[in-house]
Amino acid sequence: MPAGPTQLEGHRVAQALNAALPGIATTATDEWVEVDHARVDEALRWLHDSDEFDAAQLSNLCGVDYHDHFAIVYHLQSLDRNHQVVVKARIADHEQPALPSSYPVYKGALLQEREVFDLMGVHFEGHPDLRRLFLWDGFPGHPLRKDFMGIGEGLTSGLSRFPFENKGNPDRLLNRDNVIQPDEQDVPSDWSGAAPA
Repeated sequence: MPAGPTQLEGHRVAQALNAALPGIATTATDEWVEVDHARVDEALRWLHDSDEFDAAQLSNLCGVDYHDHFAIVYHLQSLDRNHQVVVKARIADHEQPALPSSYPVYKGALLQEREVFDLMGVHFEGHPDLRRLFLWDGFPGHPLRKDFMGIGEGLTSGLSRFPFENKGNPDRLLNRDNVIQPDEQDVPSDWSGAAPA
């Protein structure tokens, strides 16, 4: 049975990146390399085109909310060389997070960046079709952000309550126009809003 891909050391990747693109790698650990968020597209292009790293595939792109900043994490893979590279970009602006789109390098980023935009509110500059992927236009907030439901002092999601919180009025406030409203006699008196067991 063939061995799985090797994860390359972040220090090795950072050294090669900084030799080719001075100052682009800001931090490195054994597991990953962090690059300047404003130059993440440069780093990804270089890793993609490099004979040594051959990071031809974007396996995964995700966002992490650390309350005061975001990190976008790119898992890159070379099928020919059987190795992986993890690249992170830290975005200090938590109010209006943005960084260059990786779509020009990886076409597979098209939907992955839309997902991070939809659920975390990170803008990917240069993305050809940046719009919500799962939620509807006008949905207030981004549900995977730490502050979505009022976590943290003075932060709010824009919702006046949790969906289905009021058992006497089970429809979701945000979805009122998108659902058929049952007549009062159609709602069982013991209805709790919970999904059936």
